[in-house]
Amino acid sequence: MSTFEVTQPAASAAGMASTDIRDSTSGTTAAMFLRPAAADRPTPYIEVDEKRLTRNIKAMQQRADAASVAMFPHVKTHKSLHIARQQLAAGARGITASKPSEALIFAEAGIASIILAYPIVHAASLDRLLPAVKARGVELRTIAASQTGVHALSQAASRHGIEIGVFLKVDVGLGRVGLKPDDPAAPELCASIAGTPGLRFAGLLSHAGHAYGAPEPHALAKIADDEAEALFGLAQRLRQRGLAVDCISVGATPTCLGAPLPREVDCIRPGNYVFLDGTALRLGICTADDLALSVVARVVASNDAHFIIDAGSKSMSSDRGAHGMGGAGFGTVVSAEGDGETGLWTLERLSEEHGFVPHSGRPLPLGSRVRVFPNHSCASIANFDNFVLARADGTAANLPVDARNGQT
Repeated sequence: MSTFEVTQPAASAAGMASTDIRDSTSGTTAAMFLRPAAADRPTPYIEVDEKRLTRNIKAMQQRADAASVAMFPHVKTHKSLHIARQQLAAGARGITASKPSEALIFAEAGIASIILAYPIVHAASLDRLLPAVKARGVELRTIAASQTGVHALSQAASRHGIEIGVFLKVDVGLGRVGLKPDDPAAPELCASIAGTPGLRFAGLLSHAGHAYGAPEPHALAKIADDEAEALFGLAQRLRQRGLAVDCISVGATPTCLGAPLPREVDCIRPGNYVFLDGTALRLGICTADDLALSVVARVVASNDAHFIIDAGSKSMSSDRGAHGMGGAGFGTVVSAEGDGETGLWTLERLSEEHGFVPHSGRPLPLGSRVRVFPNHSCASIANFDNFVLARADGTAANLPVDARNGQT
């Protein structure tokens, strides 16, 4: 994670404390919003800065619009109907979800088009989702990477009397799910999807998750270009066989935000961009002033080396970054008291209910509130039932993490 220099806090226009934090790697200075947490609010809790959230949503949508690509943001990042509706209002055509139970929350809320970017290999996995999809007329597209998956999807579609659009999932470098672009089995599987009852071949879909491990920002453009070139090459081979490829869909915040969107792409599915985090900061695709999500915690103990906060792995998660490709520690810690404290620390290690912050001789008093900007925001908000939406006028709303329990 980048290092920072911190200058003396000053009163903001709204009368709230802010701190200028300089990223010594990029040289960028950002006014890091340090809204004083409500003194009586139990910690730890998630706080989302509405101004930054709105700005992040608008910026990514503008990138998609400028490139004439459809936006299907991945809601696994926030699991929030409120935020999904903001994304749709900004111009998104639909949403992407991780698992059937997560997609169900958004289908029941009336989201008209959903991409389920998860491999289904057992037809019963869709028995709760498909009735809601059918009843509400939702356009559902999902992925397949095996003949087992194709059979399971066909069985589910036939059982519920609907048609499911199915992308071939293509592995462009992460090594998780999908066929390689040059795999001879890829065209055969696409033809199988197109010829199987209840299914419609929707195109090609990939996730360049390995971009989270890019060694430097300029590497992101090459990853994005290589991904698009591989997908376009496969699409051309499929078209030569008479298969229509209606959509080429890619999705990873580092490539969508940190590189030009390739002309071969029809649809993007970034998720993390709404909040961003320490990993995005390390990659150089945002500044500290773009970080919209933080965990507010309290100092509960102190010793010779650390002060201890009440946010551990059950709040922060034990994930250092997406796909485990994070930087040092688990997040950046600043004072949330607005009391002139200029320190900035790293959340070094975690136990279940405790976080260890090396204080370098500058411990905070017991009971002090701190704000932790995590290395992986998606994994942090998934640990909470609710989040606080902090508005620029000083008011706040307590909103549910609607699809938090959509894990199976």
